[in-house]
Amino acid sequence: MDLLNNLALGFGVAFTLSNLAYAFFGALLGTLIGVLPGLGPVATIAMLLPSIYALDATPALIMLAGIYYGAQYGGSTTAILINVPGESSSVVTALDGYQMARRGRAGPALAAAGLGSLFAGCVGTLIIAAFAPPLTELAFKFGPAEYFSLMVLGLIGAVVLASGSLIKAIAMILLGLLFGQINTDVISGVPRYSFDIPELTDGINFVAIAMGIFGFGEIIANLGQPPEKREVFTKDVKGLWPTKQDFLDAWPAVLRGTSLGSILGVLPGGGALLSSFAAYTLEKKMRMRAGEVEFGKGNIRGVAGPEAANNAGAQTSFIPMLTLGIPPNPVMALMVGAMTIKGIQPGPQVMTSNPELFWGLIASMWVGNLMLIILNLPLIGIWIKLLTVPYRFLFPAIMAFCCIGLYSLNNNNFDVFMGAMFAVVGYIFYKLGCEPAPLLLGFILGPMMEENLRRALLLSRGDWSTFMTRPLSASLLIAALLMIIVVMLPSIKNKREAAFKDAD
Repeated sequence: MDLLNNLALGFGVAFTLSNLAYAFFGALLGTLIGVLPGLGPVATIAMLLPSIYALDATPALIMLAGIYYGAQYGGSTTAILINVPGESSSVVTALDGYQMARRGRAGPALAAAGLGSLFAGCVGTLIIAAFAPPLTELAFKFGPAEYFSLMVLGLIGAVVLASGSLIKAIAMILLGLLFGQINTDVISGVPRYSFDIPELTDGINFVAIAMGIFGFGEIIANLGQPPEKREVFTKDVKGLWPTKQDFLDAWPAVLRGTSLGSILGVLPGGGALLSSFAAYTLEKKMRMRAGEVEFGKGNIRGVAGPEAANNAGAQTSFIPMLTLGIPPNPVMALMVGAMTIKGIQPGPQVMTSNPELFWGLIASMWVGNLMLIILNLPLIGIWIKLLTVPYRFLFPAIMAFCCIGLYSLNNNNFDVFMGAMFAVVGYIFYKLGCEPAPLLLGFILGPMMEENLRRALLLSRGDWSTFMTRPLSASLLIAALLMIIVVMLPSIKNKREAAFKDAD
């Protein structure tokens, strides 16, 4: 009964005219960003963070959430049409989706991706509504020791689940933790590592580091790609609707992908990216019917399963962010930043102190998912036209928008210079093959980890055993240790490397 009352409150908030408009704007912009290669939701949300100062918290978060799950839809469009994943989680979709397009079946591929995404998005939102309250009750049992242990688990999870080299992922986490130390000490009030620069006494601006590494850095990297690699299949997008056999093949894959994504989305560092990889691997292991197209040559299950998984994963990744205040991926880290900007402390108290925000955001996800399917199926022709906009026109406009956004943070050139510096850093990471997402998680969680570590030690009068004598804290640290042991096992290590190699 409580769930129905809470959802009634949420839909009451979501169906106000202004919130519907922000949900629509977020979904539309997210789809557009997903369609444009190299511009992911992280870069977009980072660019838009300055604009939320003028908005109330609820419409701001509804809009940012719309951008996130909208980008999961849009990323599949470029992956299928031109073999350029607009989103990292759409890398797997490109394997079979692009081959379907080359066989003249781009329409069914796009429709399977859209319908699978809608179903998975709705199920993921239902899971948030059902499981968020009990998880919030559990969160109230967390003290400083438990929060510290949970963040350790989160950082180790981010390392284990990051694509590519483990050493590089650890280096990124450590670099993020070090950047997080540039601030004023929370207990003594003494500035540290600020090098007598007044602007650094409050720490590096979160928007500057996110926009520099993900926004500017990705743009520079994309400008290095030769434009002649792009090949648009506009002539082949005709019939949109899949055949009866397509439906029979796709729906079991959608159900499996939704189940897998819903579970993996909650894991720290997981979310949409891991979910789509895992769903594709699962589909390849399932028995094939007679006459079915091979994987990698245009199998519709290779599109429907990963697309459902990445959307379910995108939705359920809101659970740890909303209930515990722990961001499981870079987008959720930006959402935590947005909540902090609006003066809301992310964590279990959000549900009790801001029920309109909490339930309004959840209800808006249903509304947003419905908007997305209405947007995406009829507007495929327009998205294809947008793919033909030359980079030379597109990127100067984005760079100018980024600089205006950075300057407007504090009306200070320093933030623009910091963004430019991190643009160079982001490009170096790209060239070295380092995934910058763990850095952002380390940067966000580092100060929170330090604060909770010091609080726990103050409460225990310097006794380090407090982390192991408290059952919840001990179980989280043991889980983190088990994760390290499992990933170091030779068989698991080889499988992990093979999985990410396949995705590349």
